[in-house]
This record gives sequence, C-alpha cells and structure tokens, in this order.
Amino acid sequence: MSDEHLILTPQHDPPRTQPGRADAVKNRELLLETAKRLFDAQSVEAVTMSAIAEAAGVGKGTLYRHFENKVELCQALLDEDSRAFQARTLDHLRGPDGAYQHLRWFLRETLEFVERNSQLLCVGTGGTSSLEHPAHWWWRQTIRGLLGQINPPGDLEYLADVLYVMLDVHTVYFQRQVRGYDLERIASGMAGMIERLAT
Repeated sequence: MSDEHLILTPQHDPPRTQPGRADAVKNRELLLETAKRLFDAQSVEAVTMSAIAEAAGVGKGTLYRHFENKVELCQALLDEDSRAFQARTLDHLRGPDGAYQHLRWFLRETLEFVERNSQLLCVGTGGTSSLEHPAHWWWRQTIRGLLGQINPPGDLEYLADVLYVMLDVHTVYFQRQVRGYDLERIASGMAGMIERLAT
C-alpha cells in the first residue's frame, strides 16, 4: 500500500513554547509524563490541573503556559501516541504482507490504541463520536485503501465506514464493558468479517 492512502494529521497546534528553550521543552515533557502517571493511577476525571502541577513540582503558571486546560493536555498525550502509531503503520504497510494481513494488523493495532487511550478519547468530545475528530480520519482512509486492494464485492465506501465505526471509543466501551468481550474476541470478530469479504 502506498503512503498516499494515509492522511496523517497532527492532533492539535504545536505547544506554545519558545523554540530552543530547553527548560520549556523539559517542563513540557515532565508535565506530560506526570499527567500520564496520575491518569493511569487514578482517572482523567479525578486528577485536577493543580494536582498535576504539584506532582510535577512546578507552579501552576508553568503548567498553564503549556496547557490552557485538561482537554489540551489530554490532546497532547493523544498526539504523542498517535504519531508513534502512524510511524508503526507506515513501516508495517511497507512490509511484504498482503492487503488482508495488513488490514487485520491495522484493525488490531487501532483497537489497542483505543483501549489504552479510552479515557483521553472521551475528554472534550461532549458525547460525540471520537471518529468525528479530523486526527482520526486517517484510520478510515487506511481501511478504505486496503479494502480497495482486497476489492470485495459491494459498496467499498460503506464497508469502510462499518469497520471505522467499530473502532469508535464508545463502540469499544460497549463491547468491552457492557457485552463483556475481551479485546481478543473483538479483534477476532473483525478479522472474521474481513476474511469473509476477502474470500
């Protein structure tokens, strides 16, 4: 699959730190690491901005110079993981596997991304789907490009939408928490869907 099938967009504007200021870069990294640690230990909702500043050993002014609010901080954490995911995807799609194997791998990796970032993906959405965020549209474009190579019968655009919707954080939450499925069952179910499409 060629790289043009991917639309890789940053999650949000670059941090408002002055270029070349090593202390500002160091503080930003410290704040992100501290926030992630606190979110993992408690929850995104339970952790306040004041608690993050205190745990990081910096003043509130330093925190707010980097992140105006918790939504912006969560988006920065998502951005880091998303960029790493994009890089892994580009590397994998350059490999020797066929389109079916690539699509199966990509769906599993995206599910794992949603699983580990489920709290962050829900921050600031106002109950709307995370799939509406432009930064996630490359998931859908990647799915559509790989389906095009598989070339199953039917409406490719609709099939791409179906698979894309299955990756929404609210859909994954429903299957994990309400239906009680583990991640392996969800990934296997999606793999079975595309296997039937490919044959």
